[in-house]
This record gives sequence, structure tokens and C-alpha cells, in this order.
Amino acid sequence: MLFENTIVGPIHSRRLGSSLGVNLLPLKHKYCSYDCIYCECGWNRDSERAEMVYSTPAEIRMQLEQRLQELVAQGVPVDSLTFAGNGEPTLYPDFPAIVDLVCEMRDKYYPKAATTLLTNATQLRRPEIFNALKKLTNPCLKLDAGTQEMRELINRNIAHSDEGNTGCTWDELIDGLVRFGHDGIIQTLLFDGEDDEGHRVSNIIDEQFVPYLELLKKINPKFVMIYPLDRATPAKNLRKIKIDELNLYAERIKKEGIEVKVYG
Repeated sequence: MLFENTIVGPIHSRRLGSSLGVNLLPLKHKYCSYDCIYCECGWNRDSERAEMVYSTPAEIRMQLEQRLQELVAQGVPVDSLTFAGNGEPTLYPDFPAIVDLVCEMRDKYYPKAATTLLTNATQLRRPEIFNALKKLTNPCLKLDAGTQEMRELINRNIAHSDEGNTGCTWDELIDGLVRFGHDGIIQTLLFDGEDDEGHRVSNIIDEQFVPYLELLKKINPKFVMIYPLDRATPAKNLRKIKIDELNLYAERIKKEGIEVKVYG
């Protein structure tokens, strides 16, 4: 499912409350440095023939301000202005400038709202992206695996390329998360199952969850969000984790002295 608009909602988010989405990516094209087996936007290849057309910063400003003016006039609450959408938001060509724009619009229309980014964290290796994320209230940084091998099975990281659709190495990912440290929120989708090639894909088994806990201790995030599958997935043999199971994994994180929030 791809977003068909640049400004989306507000919608009710299980994690963010009333969330107004800002989709910086092409409206008919998934553009991401990962190709996660659980992604609600589907496989990257399913939209690779679509035209890559970005909204300009001026167009984003106009659309966002118009929508915020409408919402204020209607008395509609907004808890978060949220970067999300058709892939990885930080791949937008002028992402730092849009962060400044969204913070400006938030201060003008909804000064009590948070600014949130849902990101796979692959672009933290770029100083301009790292610094832009520091300006946000809720930089939610994905970490779905405890090892490089499981990350490749779950996230299908895309290697560096001339097209700019670049992931990062495992070492670059962990280095960026550790350097970001307590200013970041780690988001982890927990699940079990198989990919379409029949490989066991699970981040809840001990050989994955134990090293994942060790990484959390190194990163020392503000807190950790864990949540289950919620929508249809491109890989068909994935199992949704029940809330009772999620709470057990949350307790293991808490025992390491790390705050955790569970979203069922």
C-alpha cells in the first residue's frame, strides 16, 4: 500500500496519537534503502517502473501549511507531525531543509506537537542527516535484528549504489545508533516465521534476542518501542506475536535498565 498524497491525515497512530503524516517520497513509487519482508508498502521491485517525481520544498511548504491552517480552523488536535510514507524519508534529496520547515510549521500552528521521524537509520552515516535528526522530538530508529545475518534476512539492506538508493554496512548502522545514543528511540518489530525462500526469519529466538539486548545496552536509547505485525506483509509466512509474548520480551529489556514501550 503506497501513500497517494504528500500530506496524510491526521490518522490515529497506536504509537503517536493524532499523527499528521509528511510523505516526502514519490507518490507512486516505493523508494527505500531496505526491502523489508514485512513492509506494508510491498517489495521495492513492485514499483520500480513508476516515475520518480518528488514534491519540491516549496510545494511541501504550501501543502503542509494549507493543511495545518484547515486543522486549526476545525479545532482538530495534532499530537505529532510525522515523517513517514513510501519508503525511507531521509533519502529525500533535501531532507535537512524539510526538517527545518516542519519544525517551523509545528512551532507556528501546533507548538505542543512532537516532530517524529520513522527511519531505518541507514543514513545516520551522513553528517547532514545525523545533525538534522537531532532537531526532532522523536527520532525513531529501526533495529530489527541482533546480528548482521538476520538483518539481511529481515531488512534486505541495499548496498551502496550510484543511484543514491543506498543502505549501509552493519558496522555503519551500529556505529550511527551508538553515536546517536540517548537522543534516539529504537523501534523494533518482533515476529517469527519464514521468508519466501523458506529461511527461518525470527528476531525473538535467543540467538538473535540476546545479541539484540547487548546492542541496546551499547546504544543506550531514550527508550525502545516494540510492536507486532499489524498489516499485510509481502512475505506470506510471518507470524504475528501476541501481546502476552511481547510483554515477556519487554521484561527482558527492562531488566537491562532500558525503558520500553509495548504497542499491541
